[in-house]
Amino acid sequence: MTAPAFVLPRALEAHEPPEARGLARDEVRLMVATRSDGQIAHARVRDLPRFLAPGDLLVVNTSATLPAAVPARRADGTSLQVSFATTAPHLSGGGWWVVELRSADGVVPFRAAVPGEQLTLAGGAGVRIVAPYAAGMRLWLARVDADEPLHDYLARHGHPIRYGYVPASWPLEAYQAAYALTPGSAEMPSAGRPFTPELVTRLVAGGVYVAPVTLHTGVSSPERHEAPYPEEYVVPAATARLVNAARGWGGRIVAVGTTVVRALETTAAPDGTVAAGEGWTDLVITPERGLWAIDGLMTGWHEPQASHLQMLEAVAGDRLLERCYRAALERGYLWHEFGDSHLVLP
Repeated sequence: MTAPAFVLPRALEAHEPPEARGLARDEVRLMVATRSDGQIAHARVRDLPRFLAPGDLLVVNTSATLPAAVPARRADGTSLQVSFATTAPHLSGGGWWVVELRSADGVVPFRAAVPGEQLTLAGGAGVRIVAPYAAGMRLWLARVDADEPLHDYLARHGHPIRYGYVPASWPLEAYQAAYALTPGSAEMPSAGRPFTPELVTRLVAGGVYVAPVTLHTGVSSPERHEAPYPEEYVVPAATARLVNAARGWGGRIVAVGTTVVRALETTAAPDGTVAAGEGWTDLVITPERGLWAIDGLMTGWHEPQASHLQMLEAVAGDRLLERCYRAALERGYLWHEFGDSHLVLP
């Protein structure tokens, strides 16, 4: 079966952070689906300790979101936005980035760029468009010319990437998880946004373990049918040991976000053993490939034709996944980075 086919009503797009709707981060809704018996429950993220057991292991992504969008101008005066997706894999010398060009308001992809053209960025920096990246015309390999490291430049001149369904701008803090540590993600690894320090404390006090990985997410954009491109990751040795130990004592390995699945499964063996590792991963999880290390997944709600739905099908199975999405639409769950959550357990 293919991923669930549906039309996402605009009314179910989360247009602002839950705090702007009068909710705490961990008060967003949580659908819990259990694959073994097909049951679906409806709760809030703050109820998560009810659904996890002592000895279970949550693995979280500690990548922090960059203010990765910068105003730019073409030689003819056209205003654009440059979104810095990721450093370019396997290119040395510094200054090489993968970028996406969009209209000045960030709403519409800009596809009229030509290789070799120079864009002027805010603050006097520049970026030269070199070649299409990843066999498409949405992403470009580019060379950045700035007088300081790009992360420092972005901190002074950039703002968080946002799309048309978020009409107002929000500060960078609205796009950070409570446990974000290492800047590098173009867009927020949003599955972890509902966690609060208090919720993490309650989980740990109840015997649930928490371990970190890092995977720097690139730009997803509303475009469809695109497989994820390579992303930089780190699976620490301590996390690998804890995953293997938890599996040994019968705990469930629950990934908080598709980024965690991608990182852990990159270093996993078919028997479920996880090793430490770092580098770039181009792994795409499909039902045919299956999951080796992960038992469960907490994530958001993914749009029609998003490649991540293949991963969800690998976790939940096609029938349960279809029921979950049908229930989410019927019950008014909210989509996107400021929306509601979905937990699939074995």
